[in-house]
Amino acid sequence: MIFTYSLISFAQEKEMITVIGDSLVGKVVNGESIREVSGNVILTQGNVKITCRKAIQYLSRNDAELIGDVVATQDTLTIKTERGFYFGNLRKTSSNSGVTLEDKKVVLTAMQGEYFFDENRAVFQTNVKLYDTASTLTSQKLIYLRNEDRAIATIDVKIIDSVNTIFADTVDHFRKKQITIASGNVVIKNNSNNSLVFGEHLEDYRESKYTIIDKLPMLVQVDTSKSTDSLGFETVRLDTLFIQCKVMEVFREPEQKFIATDSVRIIRDLFASKNDLTVYLKDEEKIITQKISDEHNQPVLWYDNSQLTGDSITIYIEDKKIRQLDVDGNAFMVSQHKNYLNRFDQSSASGIKMFFNDNKIQRAEFFGNVYSIYYLYEEEQPNGLMKANSLDAVILFEDNEVSEVKLYGNPGSEYYPEQQVAGNERSFQLPKFIFIENRPDKQKMYEQINRIKWQLH
Repeated sequence: MIFTYSLISFAQEKEMITVIGDSLVGKVVNGESIREVSGNVILTQGNVKITCRKAIQYLSRNDAELIGDVVATQDTLTIKTERGFYFGNLRKTSSNSGVTLEDKKVVLTAMQGEYFFDENRAVFQTNVKLYDTASTLTSQKLIYLRNEDRAIATIDVKIIDSVNTIFADTVDHFRKKQITIASGNVVIKNNSNNSLVFGEHLEDYRESKYTIIDKLPMLVQVDTSKSTDSLGFETVRLDTLFIQCKVMEVFREPEQKFIATDSVRIIRDLFASKNDLTVYLKDEEKIITQKISDEHNQPVLWYDNSQLTGDSITIYIEDKKIRQLDVDGNAFMVSQHKNYLNRFDQSSASGIKMFFNDNKIQRAEFFGNVYSIYYLYEEEQPNGLMKANSLDAVILFEDNEVSEVKLYGNPGSEYYPEQQVAGNERSFQLPKFIFIENRPDKQKMYEQINRIKWQLH
């Protein structure tokens, strides 16, 4: 008796659906009473209203099958489909025949969909698209929470707005707050240039034009540069900038800026760097790396066979080529000879400015308490070394090798013949000498990108 009473109470709590139309036929099928209603059909239950061409009402279940031009409404909500079901006890509608939801805030479409009227919750699947005034989201599954203006999308998620396209395994999108949280195989593609940002977790704040990627971030900026050879032929070279770190922040206004912190790795053409903080000013074409405290290591930069360290290093790019490089504070430069790997040209100073032409170093200017050791060669054979010191110095290069050294301000120099140098190269090192071997590897960065399964089209 208690069980029977519970069923009666449950049924009384749920309002029975009402179905009217131009014609009605009552039947009993497999012991179940049904009514077929045709022509200008209207189904109502509380504030839910559904119209269609034909409805099959299952009286004991409090359900109805809906056929032809189905339109369900509740307040400002409209759901359209060609064929579906309405479950009165659950106050839920569902369809596998293509569904469109509109609520004056978004338009949501999919091949399959369910909507729970009491919860204001939609669950859509297969070729899902969500449109609003700012963006378009596509996925294979999406839960839309109307009261929160929130969409939770999974499987092949893509969001396109006026600035970026975001790909991810999962996206939690707060439409009104304009906040997007993405996880798993995240890729941000800038719609106006060739930059890509990869990661495993992203938070995007559209109103403040700010994005943070705090799990396995990497920036990839693809550029092409043109050069003319000695015969006048123009060649096009693909230059790719890689920035890898633990945390990456992207600011889109007032200028496009990337800030990479903690274990930063940079590669571009012949350049590579390791540091704790990098600021990339995209519009100014400038990259700044800095030592963040006395306890941290200096940033390190490699160019071809040279290594530079300093408290801060700034790279200036012009026409997609390196134009100038500034090292400020405790600057040190080491160059390894390509044939004599145990011989290192060394220079220390307060600051260094290096100038390039067609990505080749032409001149290096040293400022403040300059100390140098540079090896001499005659017809590419070792010929001793020179120790020098001065207030300032200029070193000229040919084919990235030292060709001339000029000293200014109380210059002093000392020559060591080859017989004193050969086999004793380790004794000819300046106090700050350090040669770091674990240079960032471009191939490893490509491999990390390949491990991220993403689709850009």
